[in-house]
Amino acid sequence: MSTLLALPVLGALAATLLRRAPWAQWIALSTAVLTLLLSLLIVVAFDGADPDFQLIDSASWIAGLNIRYLVGVDGISLLFLPATALLFCGAVVAGWRVCATASPLPPGLYFALLLLLEAATLGVFCALDTILFFFCWEFTLLPLYFLVSLWGIGAGRQTAAVRYFLVMLASGVPLLFGLLALVFGHAGHAGDAALVFDLPTLLAAPLPEGMQYAVFLLLLVGFAAKVPLVPLHTWLPSLAMGAPAAVTALIVGLKLGAYGLIRLAIPLAPIAASNLHWLIAGLGTLAILYGAVAALAHSNLRGMLAYTSLSHVGLVVLALATFSASALQGALLQLLNFSVAAGGGFLVLAFLQRRTGSTDIAQLGGVMRSMPLLSGFFLLFGLAGIGLPGTSGFPGELLIIVAALHSHTGAGLAALFGTVLAAAAFLAPFRRAFLGPPRNADVAAGQDLLPRELALLLAPAALILVVGVYPMPILELVRPTAEAWVAALAGL
Repeated sequence: MSTLLALPVLGALAATLLRRAPWAQWIALSTAVLTLLLSLLIVVAFDGADPDFQLIDSASWIAGLNIRYLVGVDGISLLFLPATALLFCGAVVAGWRVCATASPLPPGLYFALLLLLEAATLGVFCALDTILFFFCWEFTLLPLYFLVSLWGIGAGRQTAAVRYFLVMLASGVPLLFGLLALVFGHAGHAGDAALVFDLPTLLAAPLPEGMQYAVFLLLLVGFAAKVPLVPLHTWLPSLAMGAPAAVTALIVGLKLGAYGLIRLAIPLAPIAASNLHWLIAGLGTLAILYGAVAALAHSNLRGMLAYTSLSHVGLVVLALATFSASALQGALLQLLNFSVAAGGGFLVLAFLQRRTGSTDIAQLGGVMRSMPLLSGFFLLFGLAGIGLPGTSGFPGELLIIVAALHSHTGAGLAALFGTVLAAAAFLAPFRRAFLGPPRNADVAAGQDLLPRELALLLAPAALILVVGVYPMPILELVRPTAEAWVAALAGL
C-alpha cells in the first residue's frame, strides 16, 4: 500500500527534474502504468470473503496527538485503486504534448502535478486515519489549482481555478470540524483522555445520538461540495468549461465526495443518517432532476457531460438513503462506472478539442464522417453513462432504482424520470455534433484516433462491455463489505 502511494510521488519528482519534455512524458506514463499494475496486484492479494480492512500499513506520524500513518483497503475502497490508476493513465496520454504549450514553465511540471494529484487521490481511498484522510483530501486542491489555471482553456480558466479552490477550501472547514467533533466526542464518551483518530476504532464505538447529528451534518456539508450536490455545485460549470478536458475527466470521473459519504459520514453517525434519510434522498433526487435539466439546456459537449454526471451521481446519493446492501453494491458499481464512462468521455473530448479547437455543439457536426473511431468511443461511453442495458451503467442503476422504489417510492419514480431526461440530454447533442454534414474545415479534416489513443480507450471500453454483460465478479467482491456496512448501521 505504501509503495502504491509513494510511486506517483517519486515519478513526479523525476518528471520535475528532467529538462526534456519527451523524457518527462515517458516517465509520467511509465509511472502511471506501474501504479496501475501495482493496484491490480493489490486486488489479486485481497481476500474478498473478509469484510474487514486488509493490507494495512501503519506507522507513527504525529505521536503527540496519537495520529498515525494508517492505510489499508476493504471491499468498498478496493476497486477505486485500479479505476483511479487507469483514469490517470488516460490523463497522461491526453496531455501528451502539453509540455510544448507552456515553454516558460519546466517541461515536466504538468505531468508532475498530475502524478501528485494521483498520489493524493489514492491516499483518500486508502487512508484509515481521519487526519491522514483530511490531509490527502485537501492536498488534491493544490495540483488541481495549477493544472486548471496554467493549462486551462479560455480566458476564464483562472477564475474557474480560483472558484473551485475557494469552494473546496471553504467546504473543508465543516469537514475538519466534523472530524474533530467526532474525535473529541469519542474521547468524552469513552472517558479516555487519549484522542483516537484511526477509523476502525471510531467505527467500532459510535457517538451518542445527540452528538451524531452535529457530526453528520458537518460531514455532509463538507462532502456535498465535492459530490457535488445542489446548491454547492456552482464550481462545476466554470470548471467543466475552463479546465483541460483530461483534468475534468479526473474531477468528474472520480467522485471523492460520494466516497466520503460512504466511508465516513454515514457509518460514523449512523443514527443521525438513518433519521435524516429523507434529507439524503431529497438531495439525491434534486441532483438527478437538476443535472438532467441543466444538461438539456447546455450548448457545449463538456458542459453537457458534466451536468449529466451530476444527475447520475444523484442516483448514488439516493442509493445511500435506502440503507440497503444491494443499493450500496449498485452505488459502488455506479461510482466505478463514472471512472470509465464519464472519465472516458472527457478523455475523448480532450482528443476532439485538440483536433478541432472546440467542443461547442454549434461548431461541430459531421465528426462521425472524419473521425468514426473517436465518435464510436464517445457514443459507447455516453450510453454507459445513461445506463443502457449491456453496458456497465445498467446493473448498478437497476439495483439503485429497485431499492429506491421500495424504500422511497416518490424519489424512485423521480429518479426514473430523471434517467430519461439524462438520456435525452446526451443523445440529442450527440446527433447534432457527431452526425450530419461537417460545419467547419477543422472537423472535415480531423484525424481519427492515434494508435496510443486507441490503445488507451480500449481498456475502459472493454470494461464497460464486460461488466455490463457479467457484473457478478464485482458485485460479489464488494458484497461482504456492503452487507457488513448495512448490518453495522442496523445494529446501532
